[in-house]
Amino acid sequence: MSDQTPQINPDDLRQSMEADIVCVGYGPATAGFLATLIPALMNEDGTPIAESKAMPGMPPQVLCYERADDIGFGVSGIVTKGRGIRASFPELDLSQIPMACEVTEEKVVYLFDPVGASRKATGMKAFEKLLLPFRRDMAAELPWIPPFLRKEPGMLLSMGQFLSWTGAQAMGSGMAQIWPGMPVEKALTEDDKVTGVRLVDQGVARDGTPEGAFMPGMDVKAQLTVVGDGPVGAVGRGLNNEFGLPKGNHQREWAVGMKMVVDLPEHCGLKPGTVLHTLGYPEPEIFGFLYVYPDNVASLGIFVPSWFDSPVRTAYRYLQHWMMHPYLWKHLRGGTMRSWGAKSLLESGRRGEPFLTGDGWARIGEGSGTTNVLTGSGVDEAWTSGVQLGQAVLDLMRKGRDFTKDNLDIAYAARRRASWLEEESVQSEKARDGFQKGMVSGLMGMALSGLTKGAFNLSGPQKRVYERIPTLEEYYRHILPAGEIMRIREECKTNGRPLHDTLMERAGWPSIPYDGKLLVSHQDALLMGGKVQANPGFADHVRFLDPQACARCRTNICVEVCSGQAITMNPDGPVPLFDREKCVHCGACLWNCTQAHPDDPERTNVDFSAGSGGLHSAEN
Repeated sequence: MSDQTPQINPDDLRQSMEADIVCVGYGPATAGFLATLIPALMNEDGTPIAESKAMPGMPPQVLCYERADDIGFGVSGIVTKGRGIRASFPELDLSQIPMACEVTEEKVVYLFDPVGASRKATGMKAFEKLLLPFRRDMAAELPWIPPFLRKEPGMLLSMGQFLSWTGAQAMGSGMAQIWPGMPVEKALTEDDKVTGVRLVDQGVARDGTPEGAFMPGMDVKAQLTVVGDGPVGAVGRGLNNEFGLPKGNHQREWAVGMKMVVDLPEHCGLKPGTVLHTLGYPEPEIFGFLYVYPDNVASLGIFVPSWFDSPVRTAYRYLQHWMMHPYLWKHLRGGTMRSWGAKSLLESGRRGEPFLTGDGWARIGEGSGTTNVLTGSGVDEAWTSGVQLGQAVLDLMRKGRDFTKDNLDIAYAARRRASWLEEESVQSEKARDGFQKGMVSGLMGMALSGLTKGAFNLSGPQKRVYERIPTLEEYYRHILPAGEIMRIREECKTNGRPLHDTLMERAGWPSIPYDGKLLVSHQDALLMGGKVQANPGFADHVRFLDPQACARCRTNICVEVCSGQAITMNPDGPVPLFDREKCVHCGACLWNCTQAHPDDPERTNVDFSAGSGGLHSAEN
């Protein structure tokens, strides 16, 4: 008798069910889709506008699967003009939504370097001299905000709280089911047609091997699959890999947003509705924001873009230096962190747009290229794309037409092309190209694109992210000798210290004076503000594809950029270790890797698949 454990074939145990529409991800785009679709599924006489094909005699069956463990976990505070959101809710009363209010004051602030450690090119030094007459508290409030950047009048929202509010309405209607904590592995395809989705297997080891409590992910068949799982979502990226992108399009521009929600100190004089946009510090390429909500609460954070040509991208450390800038610290000193989080943002805009439709599927939201890279606005655009698809689906249902590519192109893609969403997306398409050459040319390019509505732009080479990142030796060549960097590398490996933190301190950045409230260690931020959790029984969702590529890497940027400290150096080999129980699913490792994918130069050596867990806060 053999003592070998029999191999389990997941497909022998896999169950399936049918729905009419299945949505992947519950972000602002899917929220806009459901807010448009659900109220119109029934006629005034109580009959459905179309009969369910999955359950004849019933209204259309609509399901939504969300990776996070609850609706609204792990997203971001936003400022938006809210045109699409207000069109969906004409009587919207922001006082009914926690952490929401009208914009009352808006400023753009240039932050001078108070510690003398940031890099400044000649052009930036000249730009700073122009601002010296306006300097106060090591900052200059710009006297004029270009119209294309201004959000006032607009609204401040906690995206988590807003999605919780919209999700409760969708679920309360009884016309849709939203299932959080249910990551989707992939879209099901047959002859280039999407026929539904497959949920992630549960009860498996870290490598995906079935264990005793194995439960294969269910196949959910549907007439239409709505893909709104964001820029790092496994289903959307899987469709990109299978069908490619339209000719000339690519997704090479990214940013990681690192943010907090803070209880402001009593002495803070900032009023609800205040919006501060910052640039210049801690490095010229890093932008910051501070939004003040009612009850003396603020959302704040920084964006570290992919065109920040530095191998030192420790966003959490940069966030702390940013908060301690004198202009901001006078408002923040004595405050307390309530929650913390991070997210990758696809900054390619119109140029990163994938195919929007296919037989049985449609793309909405940030992963479909809705972000306006000129105005830095994305939530209302994502919402509007969902609204447009909702309108298209209702039209097709009323006419009894199938969800084919041709029908979806006419009903959805054409509607999107004829809207303000497309017009402004085209105008902003090349607005940030100048940043490929430097900060000053980038600011000039944005101004030129914005003031001419995209008629004129500054061009720049569109490099892949891994082509932009220099080695540590190249980056610090004027500050630290290569031999010293080697010694620091060995010291950090021996002592378990973060390499990039140590390099920053050797290069002149002061250490952070932790206060246990707002200035806390990265690990404490994970425990206090991130509330990171991961359910057992899921496979690792971050993998390093080619060990030889890891062996060639000398930057280890995936370790240092990891928002949750889930990726660490491996003392026994070149491939980093991954702890999914610490992962916040920001996706920064996906595009910050310095090594190319073995088979696709547009991707990296990191594979980021569907997984469970992450942040457990709906405040961000």
